Order: sequence, then C-alpha cells, then structure tokens
Amino acid sequence: MYTLYYSPGTASMVVHLALLEIGAPHELRLVDFDADAQHSAEYLKLNPRGVVPTLIIDGRPLSESAALLMVLSERHPEAGLAPAPGTPEHDTWQQWIVYLSNTLMSTYRFWFYPPELGAVEHTPEVHSALQRKIEGVWDLLDAQLAAHGPYLLGQEFSGADLLLTMLMRWSRNMPHAATEWPALKRLADLVRARPSWRKLYEIEGLSEW
Repeated sequence: MYTLYYSPGTASMVVHLALLEIGAPHELRLVDFDADAQHSAEYLKLNPRGVVPTLIIDGRPLSESAALLMVLSERHPEAGLAPAPGTPEHDTWQQWIVYLSNTLMSTYRFWFYPPELGAVEHTPEVHSALQRKIEGVWDLLDAQLAAHGPYLLGQEFSGADLLLTMLMRWSRNMPHAATEWPALKRLADLVRARPSWRKLYEIEGLSEW
C-alpha cells in the first residue's frame, strides 16, 4: 500500500497518474495549500521542503516527482511505464525524464514563484527570458515528436509521456500554451484519452485541461 500526499494539479499529478496506471493499492492524503498545510509541522517531518508530492513507500517518505515516477515504474514493470532496464530504450527513457525535470520543472518553479529569484514580481526582462526558455523546450520536443513520435519513445507509450503531459498542462495560461505545437498536442491528446487521466480528473476534481 502506497500513501501519496498530493495537491490537485500540482507536481503530485504524475505520481498519482502512475499509481492509477499501475493499479497498485494506494491511499491519498490531501495537502491543503489554501490552509498552508504544506508548511505544517506534521507535514514538514515528512517533507522538509514543504512541497508535494511525498510518497510513503514501505514506511519511508520519498519526494521529487520525477524520481518517484522512476521508482514506481521500475517497481512495477508489468505496468509498462518504463522499458526493461539495460536496454537502449530504458536509457532513452531515463534521459527524457531527467531532461524534463532539469529544464522544464526547474524553470516553471521560477515562473510561478518569483520570490525564488528574489523578487515580488518578475521584471519584463526576466519574464521574457523564462518564457523563451520554456518555449525553446517546446520547440525541441515538438521536433523530436514530429520526427520520431507520437510518444517520446516512438510508438510506445511510457511514464515519460505522463510527465511531459503534466508539464504541458501547466502552460495552459501562458502566452503560448504547449498545445500550440502540433506534435505536442498530438501526444497530449493521446495521454488525455487514457483512463488514468480521466480517473485522476474525477478524483482530484480538475476541469481545465
């Protein structure tokens, strides 16, 4: 039994999706951001950074959504979220997950939380630079998917596509949403049609794509 501490639509989303894809027994614990529950003494004992997700595995609290996706994928190979270890496909799968974590997730953090760059609000120059970096990732990924898609591993769906689609969703209110890139939109449509995506929306009460 896994226990996932989550907040709807946040970085916990990909871990929740992975649990639904796997079909493993799990319990959800809502971390109420409106009540600042992520900074409560109880939660900080589990996750000293005060962020979600936190996943309890065999009694141990673990964090970092990309890492948790990798752990779950490899603990449950029957779910097909990752290629078999030791294969070239597995190496590529790891590459994409680390790339998405290092580029998009870290840049989004600065986009949504200006105080992490020491500012109440971004200057127009900083705002523009962050937007260019994110859109540069969309350019690269769209070219990759157009040439070798529809998924990051070609014809085979994997957990990396769950991570990418969650990150694409975060762009929906940006000046240019990721779905304006055609190959990215095709991937998003495929992932959004999966039962796990629809079930998560029902459970987490999400409506906007």
